Amino acid sequence: MTPRFSINRSLVHLLFVASSLVLLGSCSDAPSREEHAAQSPAGASPAASVADSMPPLPVPPGGEIPVAFVIGPMAEVLDFCGPLEVFAAAWTPDGKPMFKPYFVAATKAPVTVGGNMRVVPDYTFANAPAPKVIVIPAMIDDVPTEMIEWIRRASSGTDVTMSVCNGAFVLAKTGLLDGKPATSHHGGYFRFAGRFPKVQLQRGARFVESGNVASAGGISSGIDLALRVVQRYGGKAMVQELVEGMEYQGTGWLDPQSNVAYARLPESNAQHPVCPLCRMDADTTISSVHAGRTYYFCAESEKQFFDEHPEVVDRFLAEDAAREARVGR
Repeated sequence: MTPRFSINRSLVHLLFVASSLVLLGSCSDAPSREEHAAQSPAGASPAASVADSMPPLPVPPGGEIPVAFVIGPMAEVLDFCGPLEVFAAAWTPDGKPMFKPYFVAATKAPVTVGGNMRVVPDYTFANAPAPKVIVIPAMIDDVPTEMIEWIRRASSGTDVTMSVCNGAFVLAKTGLLDGKPATSHHGGYFRFAGRFPKVQLQRGARFVESGNVASAGGISSGIDLALRVVQRYGGKAMVQELVEGMEYQGTGWLDPQSNVAYARLPESNAQHPVCPLCRMDADTTISSVHAGRTYYFCAESEKQFFDEHPEVVDRFLAEDAAREARVGR
């Protein structure tokens, strides 16, 4: 089945939709690559060791592994189109499509996603076939209960249920990430940690795998997690051929720690204020003091969430201090 798209204008930019607001940001404080080994908080399993232990996955005779793309309003385009390209480009050694992608939504009405792109779902949550892989992009926060229930129910039979970017917020709502390591877009770390304390957030991970659930970092990270999934089905040589054909030069699929630049809170001061939640430029008139340090925010809503969750900043600061101590040895 070939997914159907309807596009009513050229896609000239990508809209990143966070769990409750736009969370695009830039990192003002990039740690060195030597911090890879220190990425994880104390007591949590590093993403790399989790990925290295993941077993290969079986390819059924004839291929066509069903891959469900869960779509909601304002879904981030590259979150699902990147993995879609990866899965659509993978072929079995005997020349058959390895995957069979399809779109699932609340209804079969066209869904308007980022860039004013419209996607026509193939199925609804009421009649979608059982998937072996589920892909969940970032989308508006107010997702229907039936989406959460379908993901939870369908995941009982999947090889991989993966979120991309702040699709992690949707996946976390199912409870499937409770007690497990996961990641999200770096601009969503603070809110994710505050809203889902049962999940072991891995800041600085390109992707994280645990059992049959997996999560990718921001936007383009979904390409790397999809390549990693293909690797588990078809092997590393297959992926190397695939990335050559795609002219994809990213190597994040080989290194789940390659988002280490976002592994700690950004440096911020009155001269160069940076919001600790979304990492966007902050307004010095919007501030809070915590543990003797002044934090600046880009909006009152960010300040409010920060003030409501002092445990998150304490946790992040403790993790950052422990990481710096390990790197400095």
